[in-house]
Amino acid sequence: MPTDNYLLLGQKKRLIEQLRAKGITDENVLNAFDKMERHRFLESLLWSQAYEDVALKLTTDQTISKPSTVAFQSQLLEVKKGQKVLEIGTGSGFQAAILYAMGAKVYTVERQIALFKHTKPLLNDLAPSVITYYGDGFKGYPQFAPYDRIIVTCGAPDVPQTLLDQLVIGGIMVIPVGVESQVMKKIVKVSDSEYEEEDFGGFVFVPMLKERVRRPTY
Repeated sequence: MPTDNYLLLGQKKRLIEQLRAKGITDENVLNAFDKMERHRFLESLLWSQAYEDVALKLTTDQTISKPSTVAFQSQLLEVKKGQKVLEIGTGSGFQAAILYAMGAKVYTVERQIALFKHTKPLLNDLAPSVITYYGDGFKGYPQFAPYDRIIVTCGAPDVPQTLLDQLVIGGIMVIPVGVESQVMKKIVKVSDSEYEEEDFGGFVFVPMLKERVRRPTY
């Protein structure tokens, strides 16, 4: 998926080197960033900032996460080609597109109808095998469970058991847990009732909220 603007292409190459410098060593993650065009997930007015390591506002009053955060969560997932990955919080669609570029079969859930309607056609174009679903992220997407990996891209007050139940034994969940700020957690499902958990530092995400939102948000 070559970037047709040479300036943006150069900026993307520099971003990838910055990600390396920040500890992203998974070549599958870095290659996915090379394949995907982050500016396509933003309004054209923000294209000049698309390959800076910053979070940016979307029209729906949500944000697209910093590239380093997307890369860090993706690296923690340890995704292998062909694995089923459930994403909670589609947002701009960029994280789902990165997972798609990593070779995953991606299912992604968004609770805001306006954001869902905005992002679905974009993903259909740029990451056509991604399955998008409008629903409550706390409930996951049980129709296609179990999943090899689950990634949550919003701040959860706790780790939802409903999501753990949809993870295969040996599967990995990456989730930021906390209210005003979060701790990134990597959880490995050892058995139906046992989990191994590691913490990977502090982050700030928009909150994970229950119930679907049908009214427009912009």
